[in-house]
Amino acid sequence: MAYSDQQQYFKEIYQQKLTTADEAVKVIKSGDWVDYGWCSGHPVALDQALARRAEELENVKVRGGIALWIPAIFQVPDAASHFTWNSWHMSGIERKYMKEGLVFYSPIRYSELPRYYREHVERNNVIMMQVSPMDKHGYFNFGPNASHLMAACEKSDVIIVEVNENMPRCLGGFEEGIHVSQVNYIVEGDNPPMGVLGNGKPDPEVDRAVASYIVEEIPNGACLQLGIGGMPNAVGAMIAESDLKDLGVHTEMYVESFKDLTLAGKITGARKNIDQGRQTYAFGAGSQDFYDFLDNNPQCMSVPVDYTNDVRVIASLDNFMSINNAVDLDLYGQINAESSGIRQISGAGGQLDFVLGAYLSKGGKSFICCSSTFKDKQGVVHSRIRPTLKEGSIVTDTRANVHWLVTEYGKVCLKGLSTWEKAEAIIGLAHPDFREELIKEAEKQGIWRRTNKRA
Repeated sequence: MAYSDQQQYFKEIYQQKLTTADEAVKVIKSGDWVDYGWCSGHPVALDQALARRAEELENVKVRGGIALWIPAIFQVPDAASHFTWNSWHMSGIERKYMKEGLVFYSPIRYSELPRYYREHVERNNVIMMQVSPMDKHGYFNFGPNASHLMAACEKSDVIIVEVNENMPRCLGGFEEGIHVSQVNYIVEGDNPPMGVLGNGKPDPEVDRAVASYIVEEIPNGACLQLGIGGMPNAVGAMIAESDLKDLGVHTEMYVESFKDLTLAGKITGARKNIDQGRQTYAFGAGSQDFYDFLDNNPQCMSVPVDYTNDVRVIASLDNFMSINNAVDLDLYGQINAESSGIRQISGAGGQLDFVLGAYLSKGGKSFICCSSTFKDKQGVVHSRIRPTLKEGSIVTDTRANVHWLVTEYGKVCLKGLSTWEKAEAIIGLAHPDFREELIKEAEKQGIWRRTNKRA
């Protein structure tokens, strides 16, 4: 068969499988497991079509995560009696709907998620997600959402793709797309703009103070992983202003800072031990300019999360620098990065993967950073450093795993410290207004020596 004949064959298959959103979702039945894919790849036209069927359905269990807009199925009357949303990682939108009994969190170690699909969780009856237009080889690209989508497709009875011309085509190494021969239905959506991800409310003074402590630890040629939020972005901004060069990227989430650092000439990937010259990531979200940067960009390498977050892969990259946030922590060095008591805020994601992998890297360092305090809705200031974690809070990183801890008051390596040394070091990073109170609590808990210096 000539190549031109093959291209025509793919086009014919495409037309045979092309249908409307309303027709496609008719395959969904009460009690089904339906996968919405991931982040900016959540379906739009198909989601709206499923919402229109809400009254005739019950107990439809949906998987998704990091919602960038409110799904239509959330907005139908008495949504929780028809649908249950199971999130692999909570966005603010999903968090809001937990109160209504509609949304539940699925705890994960993100590096393991593809295996969960392949070996453990109940098989999808249907998966439906947005993809980029079919290329001349017959492939639909997952956009910046490779993550676990091929594994999810492998374990789905019916695969429905919703084509969006605005979805960037994200080049990769493997499992970044699916072939037309593997899908059951194709829907051409209304080409909505990509979902935009903001960075929250920054505190420039605090964020830059924290960033300054971290950046001075980063050598030329280091390989970076940045989490989302103001502080990792501040680190990126400070690196852009620094003399650092030949940096690399190997990260779970590709964030806006990486684009900015590349345009500033700081990222080349020239010294990466593997995937040299490529910026490796499992998923990404940001501004429209961010998506334009990722589109058909050979510098950027979209791969599944069981590669990006594999501790062995991370450890193989010299001078690996992992930078992530915390919600709060206690005097034992336990890090909570995902909940407020029993209230789920986000998710574990791959933070522990990178904390472990960076420490195993030759010259590698892992940084957990946070502001020393926060204000509640009433404007009352609280310390993020607590005597013990709030009842019900999740330990994302155990006390033995934390490497560097950073606040605006300094940084400290917690590896190898006894309980009293650790308590002293952590209290030294607390806001001065809370240090005496923390010392008293440390004394009550038997982790403060009489010879400890007063913080």
